[in-house]
Amino acid sequence: MGGESTTRTAPRSGGGTSSGPVGSRTGQRLSGLVVALGLVLFLGGFGWAALVYRPYTVPTSSMSPTIEGGARVLAQKVDGDDVRRGDVVVFSDKEWVSNALVVKRVVAVGGDTVACCTDGKLTVNGKQIEEPYLPAGSLAEITGFPTVKVPEGRLFLLGDERQGSLDSTAHLTDAAQGTVARSAVTARVDAVVWPWDGLLKRPTGFEALGTLSQPGPLRTVFWLIVGGTVLILGGAAYGPVAKRTSGRSRTEPAGAG
Repeated sequence: MGGESTTRTAPRSGGGTSSGPVGSRTGQRLSGLVVALGLVLFLGGFGWAALVYRPYTVPTSSMSPTIEGGARVLAQKVDGDDVRRGDVVVFSDKEWVSNALVVKRVVAVGGDTVACCTDGKLTVNGKQIEEPYLPAGSLAEITGFPTVKVPEGRLFLLGDERQGSLDSTAHLTDAAQGTVARSAVTARVDAVVWPWDGLLKRPTGFEALGTLSQPGPLRTVFWLIVGGTVLILGGAAYGPVAKRTSGRSRTEPAGAG
């Protein structure tokens, strides 16, 4: 009657209770897909890196300032035949150091003629090489050595800190005149990761002598991992945000009709 109040109950389909707005259920599904995609990118990036790269610690400062002593680097596994002039490589040669890996820069390959110095610069096949990776203010910074004709299938390597590097110049009296077989190379350094210094700069001074090595996939791997992380965090944040927003909407007072 006049003083009685009535309430209306929204019809329920099938006699069940609603678990929430259709939009929220759709959002939850989408957030789940986003998290799943993020996991695929994140794990795929780490998996790719594990297959292609190996971490190494460089114990000495012979590659300073490019790689300081004690720095941690990531090196791409490569075949020795893929090594080019200017590459910083990881190799093992028992004539240099027994049962230890060495990191040096390739300055000449099989068939090249290398010598030092002309006007304070390294020469390869008669061309003076610009080496911006050397310590600031230095020239080639090594004692001159006689001209070496690098045999086919071998490499001539130097450290970037020429004064303190035990490199090919320290083995010139060996039968191989300080050269190392391409097959001794196991990896090519792409980046210094601890302390973080990023990707190595391209050795453009060798471009006039031939093609340089292409950068490895480390940049792509990095963005896969970063992108995956963002998607995982963004997708996971949807649930708490949606609940908080939904809770606020339910507590707001209804307007007068």
